[in-house]
Amino acid sequence: MKKKNKSQKQQYKLESIGRLILRFMNKKNSKIYNYKQIADGIDYKNPRQRELVIQTLHKLRAQDKIKEVEKGKYMVNLQIKETLTGTIDFALNGNAYVSVEGLDEDIFIHQKNVKDALQGDKVLIITYNFKGRKLEGSVLEVLERAKDSFVGTFEYVKYKDFGFVICDKKVINTDIFIPKSKIHGAKDGDKVVVKMLQWDINSKNPEGEIIKVLGKPGEHETEIHSILAEYELPYHFPEEVEDFANKINREITPEELKKRRDMREVLTFTIDPKDAKDFDDALSLKKLDNGNWEIGVHIADVSHYVQPGTLLDEEAYSRATSVYLVDRVVPMLPEILSNDLCSLKPEVDRYAFSAVFEMNDRAEIVKQWFGRT
Repeated sequence: MKKKNKSQKQQYKLESIGRLILRFMNKKNSKIYNYKQIADGIDYKNPRQRELVIQTLHKLRAQDKIKEVEKGKYMVNLQIKETLTGTIDFALNGNAYVSVEGLDEDIFIHQKNVKDALQGDKVLIITYNFKGRKLEGSVLEVLERAKDSFVGTFEYVKYKDFGFVICDKKVINTDIFIPKSKIHGAKDGDKVVVKMLQWDINSKNPEGEIIKVLGKPGEHETEIHSILAEYELPYHFPEEVEDFANKINREITPEELKKRRDMREVLTFTIDPKDAKDFDDALSLKKLDNGNWEIGVHIADVSHYVQPGTLLDEEAYSRATSVYLVDRVVPMLPEILSNDLCSLKPEVDRYAFSAVFEMNDRAEIVKQWFGRT
């Protein structure tokens, strides 16, 4: 009889602890907790009490009142549906949405449930339904970082031999911790590029390593290189791409001329400023015998030199466009192409692609032609 009473008392105790746990977890019912966080939340601090918390968690899980979303981590069972993989996109208020291939609508993630995810990361999420609300989710794990290098200002903590990097763009909601061994010569106040190495689940700050010192904030070269680094703009081309470009045949061949309409005797002028290095576009104008005007719009025929599937094609695809900064250009193609072979320079024969149309005095187009010139 005494044994039975003892067993009943233990049962009542676990049920009582279970109510405490559920009350605590329901305050933030989409958050994921480990047993230590739950024990602290109900003020169960000593080892014996924590053992009871673990027993109770197993019981609640067996009763389907809570869900073990990954080993040792629990959340209230909110009609959990499934785990999905997608790309996370943050709103300005800190909340986020995860787009999943095959789903029409993005899944909402409250800012308290984004874990250590950053903009554009590939993440594993768990989804659940709140009564009367749309599908929501919580980030379980970052599967792949979209970016792990950031630009920021280094702050050295005097007498402690470590520091922090405050990122220029608020892509991370906390500073990056830099241990002494990872400072690599940076001085207090320097603008730097930092590589994020790890972000432990119980740590407020990710740990990083300074991989480049850009200079002092406000200086022209520092700020330009900050832009290049922040947006990962590739200022230099890989050696193999440069070598490939330098082997291109630069001659205007008779065989190629036969395939093209010759516009070299037509008045043609570029529409770039006189200090431009690359002349991409040109206009031509010619009075026809019938009184109409022949207008030509010309662009450099890049496709003649950049063939599909080549190193040049792949490099241009990855860059997508040329980027113009205040004092320099990050080109889409190596200089031999962007500033020479694909630049419509004065008095130099160049391959082009053209739209030529005939226009009458009422500005009506009566004829048009498209092709290589």
